Amino acid sequence: MYSVVIVEDDAMIAELNRRYLERDGRFEAARCFGTPAPALDWLHRHSADLVILDFYMPQMTGLEFLRAVRAAGIESDVIMITAANDAATVEALTRLGIVDYLVKPFAYERFCRALDNFCRRRAAVSSSGSLDQDALDSLLHDAPPAALPKGIQPPTLSRIAACLQGAGRPLTGEEIAAAAGLSAVTVRRYMAYLVEQRMARGEMDYSTGGRPRLVYQMIR
Repeated sequence: MYSVVIVEDDAMIAELNRRYLERDGRFEAARCFGTPAPALDWLHRHSADLVILDFYMPQMTGLEFLRAVRAAGIESDVIMITAANDAATVEALTRLGIVDYLVKPFAYERFCRALDNFCRRRAAVSSSGSLDQDALDSLLHDAPPAALPKGIQPPTLSRIAACLQGAGRPLTGEEIAAAAGLSAVTVRRYMAYLVEQRMARGEMDYSTGGRPRLVYQMIR
């Protein structure tokens, strides 16, 4: 299992990133930090396979943090998550060895793809022997994203998942539709997909004392 440190000053985004991360059984969130200085101190004393890093933070930027990390000889891979997308910043971060760059707001599927890319690269470099061309291509270039079924759009899927994650309790399809601003028919289609992918589960709620209702919640 890969150990991950999240460095993000927005508590809600940090929690969402943690939940997204821990739905993938290959990862565990070792620590979450709201400011970079304690995170840097922790990384001096502990190892982490991956850092999920914001750019705009108090004390220092993500770029300054990453420079300090590399200067200290810390070899953790880094996924940058930020609204900073100017060419100069992207170039500077790339030269410091980030493995992926997600621009806010991003879809849950793009987050998953970043994790897949990380795992693919780790598997390639840890394999014994020489690498053939296919392995080198896999290591140096992103794999194409898995196609979603017709009628399933990443922004809508992300919106529904975020509503369920933020609710803190199971929701009916009608409650999801109201929270996400979507039709009940659309929500049913997307929830069927999430359940099929084992990203969510649906259960009958008999606690109302009346007619049972189907409720959904994300699988962490």
